[in-house]
Amino acid sequence: MALTSPGAALQFVVLVPGKGVAGPGTQGWKYGYTHLSAGDLLRDERKRPGSQYGELIENYIKEGEIVPVEITISLLKRAMDQTMAANSQKNKFLIDGFPRNEDNLQGWNKTMDGKADVSFVLFFDCDNEICISRCLERGKSSGRSDDNRESLEKRIHTYLQSTKPIIDLYERMGKVRKVDASKSVDEVFEKVVQIFDKEG
Repeated sequence: MALTSPGAALQFVVLVPGKGVAGPGTQGWKYGYTHLSAGDLLRDERKRPGSQYGELIENYIKEGEIVPVEITISLLKRAMDQTMAANSQKNKFLIDGFPRNEDNLQGWNKTMDGKADVSFVLFFDCDNEICISRCLERGKSSGRSDDNRESLEKRIHTYLQSTKPIIDLYERMGKVRKVDASKSVDEVFEKVVQIFDKEG
């Protein structure tokens, strides 16, 4: 069942904007949500042979900048469509690393209006230096071109300028559920479980 088809089931979405380096992807999601990572979708598209967006995505990621919203939304929507085509009951999504800025948010609202309801925003709050050190450690084995201090510092700067205001906006709407991501994986997971138990 495609998102654009008549009578498509409403999507229930949890957004995880964060810094992109606070660790939501390492948590286990056991609540019927399909986990989609905007960053992973972009990296996969970048590596896909013949992709019209590959080089463009590579340049944005290396510079720690935000990929144009049209590309990110199209990849997210395609992944959601494919998931629901396989099983129309799977209409709950956890979208990691999105939205990153006002442009992302406006693009989401325009494309998903009437199709997806944002239940709440899961915000993994983490000290900048802890985020950087974790990603540098990950970079020893990840092979990711952006796991270096220069790219990471650019991403933190982009986050403070562009993403934090989006989180503040959702906070004013009463939709933010904050998690201290500087804690251990087990402690963070326990907090996430508490949030999902409460939110359903």
